[in-house]
Amino acid sequence: MSENPNWEIPASAQPDPTKYDFDIDRALSSIVAVHARIPHNAYTAGILGEERQGNGVVISDLSGKNNGLVLTIGYLVTEATEVWLTTNTGIVVQADVLAYDQTSGFGLLQAMGQLGVPAIERGSSASTKVGESVIFAGHGGRRKALAATLTDKREFAGYWEYVLEMALFTTPAYRHWGGAAVIGQDGKLQGLGSLYIQDVETGTPREGNMAIPIELLEPILTDMTTYGQVQQTPRPWMGLFANEASHHAVVMGVAEGGPADLAGIESGDIIVDVAGEPVNSLAGFFRAVWQQGEAGVEIPLTILRDEDYFRFAVITMNRSDLLLKPAFH
Repeated sequence: MSENPNWEIPASAQPDPTKYDFDIDRALSSIVAVHARIPHNAYTAGILGEERQGNGVVISDLSGKNNGLVLTIGYLVTEATEVWLTTNTGIVVQADVLAYDQTSGFGLLQAMGQLGVPAIERGSSASTKVGESVIFAGHGGRRKALAATLTDKREFAGYWEYVLEMALFTTPAYRHWGGAAVIGQDGKLQGLGSLYIQDVETGTPREGNMAIPIELLEPILTDMTTYGQVQQTPRPWMGLFANEASHHAVVMGVAEGGPADLAGIESGDIIVDVAGEPVNSLAGFFRAVWQQGEAGVEIPLTILRDEDYFRFAVITMNRSDLLLKPAFH
């Protein structure tokens, strides 16, 4: 995301203010730029980079107060030691990383100074039906806001051991999706941009984005602001990357020195079963692993490799144990 900062959405693709019953410019002013720096020795530095840029959205706390909380996508700020926020008016403020929830994918920041922008009201993705219009927008106001369509709501499985029971899918594609706001016709925040995708679920490949529904935040916001993490038993992490092909989970790679690597799992391996339970999808594979117990549990896998079957035991761990913890200013 190091392109020309003066890029903008063509006027014809920007949202038309006359078609909305809320102040678009005020809503878009809640979106800030996020610039994070990560130490070179951080676990994710080689995967996600040492300099990360994206977006965040100023939100209120559970009491309704605007205290400088900024919701962003977790991968932008994981292991960050420096984070800077920039408003549409050019105000730059340093921020602390309060929390990153690996289950939802949300990251939460605390601005260390006054941003001077309103907090956007949180809504629910349930209020928008498939086929209805939304605004997909990053930092920069109306010229960087896209008039989009909600094309689907469905389960999403990410190759990094991640599953959303219901994700939001929009078209056309927004080029700076990370942490961008999905705003409904009511002017409320409905989701947060997570990925660029080439959606083939509908039969015709098309470019678009996947977003995390905002309602996943409400049950965990108190824990994130109070403890810096969600107070729940950590899931077992295998340290592998997998994709789905022909109703099979296929290993794309493993994290060097991670549980799967140490167990002998290799790229190209096909997951046949988990503890005897057949695997028919990527989401099913991950859920079967998580059902075995908490982080540290041994996961028995049957693997198909070069037309032969092999059994492996992966001794899992807590992924958070590998990550640098936030440093508060």
